[in-house]
Amino acid sequence: MSWICLVLAGLTEVIGVVGLKKVSEKGSWFAYLLLIGGFLISLTLLRISLEEIPLSIAYAVWTGIGTMGAAMVGILFFNESKSPGRILCILGIIACVIGLRWIA
Repeated sequence: MSWICLVLAGLTEVIGVVGLKKVSEKGSWFAYLLLIGGFLISLTLLRISLEEIPLSIAYAVWTGIGTMGAAMVGILFFNESKSPGRILCILGIIACVIGLRWIA
């Protein structure tokens, strides 16, 4: 259950980052809702996952999912670079997150 909470924490962190991007473009109430709600839920789920997963593993996985998710959202929705090097680095993050899951 704690791993499910950790993955959901990473995914909701991406929602918070999207809210952050939207607030920087135009600070609507919906953008602030995404920002605050996404990070609030993310941190709550991270706290729950820390009850069973070591801090070093949980934080690395959480930030890895958030980083990879933010990069993918940037590519898909905000017209950011799709360079092969960037894609390779995203795949590297995914590989490392999976590796941490196998080790823990």
